[in-house]
Amino acid sequence: MATLSWGILSTANIGLAKVIPAMQKGKHCRIDAIASRDIATARKAADRLGVVRAYGSYEELLADPDIDAIYNPLPNHLHVPWTVKAAEAGKHVLCEKPIAMTAEEAETLIAVRDRTGVRIQEAFMVRTHPQWLKVRDLVAGGAVGELRAIQGFFSYFNDDPANIRNMADIGGGGMLDIGCYPVTTARFVTGAEPTRVTAMIDRDPSTGIDRLGSALMDFPGVQASFVYSTQALPHQRMRFVGTSGMVEVEIPFNAPPDRPCRVTVDRVGSVFGEEVETIELSTVDQYTVAGDAFSRAILEDTPQPVPLEDSILNMRVLDALFRSAESGVWEKP
Repeated sequence: MATLSWGILSTANIGLAKVIPAMQKGKHCRIDAIASRDIATARKAADRLGVVRAYGSYEELLADPDIDAIYNPLPNHLHVPWTVKAAEAGKHVLCEKPIAMTAEEAETLIAVRDRTGVRIQEAFMVRTHPQWLKVRDLVAGGAVGELRAIQGFFSYFNDDPANIRNMADIGGGGMLDIGCYPVTTARFVTGAEPTRVTAMIDRDPSTGIDRLGSALMDFPGVQASFVYSTQALPHQRMRFVGTSGMVEVEIPFNAPPDRPCRVTVDRVGSVFGEEVETIELSTVDQYTVAGDAFSRAILEDTPQPVPLEDSILNMRVLDALFRSAESGVWEKP
């Protein structure tokens, strides 16, 4: 079976703990190298994960002629610069979300992609997870009647000022970290773009990051709302409510890799859940699925799961939400 040779740009924790081990289980991914700015750190990570080659600089990894694709989990402000460097080195790139700090910055990747001929994709693993494919099919198939409203919530607690998620100058904050998920999944399920958006944002007085946000997105015929917070009880849920039913995603974003995901369908308005249908999806690791899906698109020269143009549209919504929080009025993406 054809596989793609991958190199990992940095020893970021999300890569070491989640993405790399998951991609190593894939049918189309082969993790062959990892780089850090320190060779000892790179070698330690490589030994831990059974990766053959370790590099003491990102440049050395990009110069490796045997590497086909790069996974970029660097801090947000480095996503575009190092994605550009990787593409110009002839490597396909799977870049952690958000793809950029702003839509304008993300748009610069179009020219880079077209000039170099490589694939560039934002690593929104939810977009290839079976539970989200199922939700989209359920809504499209009439399980809720005519879709009218979408509700989302995503939160965790992290007030450590030394954590990169709490560093405003390098792209920290809740909207770019987790608020982006209700946006992309609402767009994915509706297959549409919001015509206008509005938001309220509360910023941490010590770090400046957005620690709490409430948003409303006006889709054609559908109102979508969500709340996110980086300083609240960990919780997540997404609901799609229509004229004759509701679909709820139990663990929409941090889908567990060790047990089935569950989607519930309520067609009667069952307050106590006695007539709710529960759909269990097969146990998968969403990072394995995402890595294989992108690799397969490259190997088979087929459309990638999340086009770069889609990521730019998502960034435009996030930009508009930030603008609305400042202006106090509806903004158009």
